Amino acid sequence: MKLFSAIYEWTLKWAEHKFAPAMLALLTFAESVFFPIPPDVLLAPMVLAKPQKAWRLASLTTIASILGGCVGYMLGYLMFEPWIQPLITEFGYQARFDTAMVWFGKWGVWVVFIAGFSPIPYKLFTVSAGFLQMAFLPFLIASTVGRGLRFFLVAGIIQWGGSAMEQKLRQWVDVLGWLLVILILCAYFIFR
Repeated sequence: MKLFSAIYEWTLKWAEHKFAPAMLALLTFAESVFFPIPPDVLLAPMVLAKPQKAWRLASLTTIASILGGCVGYMLGYLMFEPWIQPLITEFGYQARFDTAMVWFGKWGVWVVFIAGFSPIPYKLFTVSAGFLQMAFLPFLIASTVGRGLRFFLVAGIIQWGGSAMEQKLRQWVDVLGWLLVILILCAYFIFR
């Protein structure tokens, strides 16, 4: 089934649109607060479409993510009881939130860096850092370094791989897409 090939082609076409950078910034900002889709899915094809703008796109993504992280922090700090806690309960994320609290207790600010760099949901840790009233400057530094490393690494690898990588991605996108779906399902059943 060629589901991911069609999505890949659509994304590549969209990546060349004049409003693509604005959409990338909006998606990245939203992902840092509440949105489930990581910005890498738009950053990578945009770098493939315009490799000369790789560093500019990585910078845009990093800045938008940090701004979104700051909003997530403020929501956790100011609005946890009335807004965030009911949503956590409603969507069944209480166990994940409790895990985040344990991780903050063990690793402190390092968990923000790890969440910023890795596929761990960054948004959960931005809100948690605010709720725990973590010092803002260390939060900001950890977010900047973690998110910056991630997005510059993605942009750099895609730019370095260039058209050869694009051809390989085109060839393997469906296999990789279904493998990702399987990994997500396995992770869901293991960690729920």
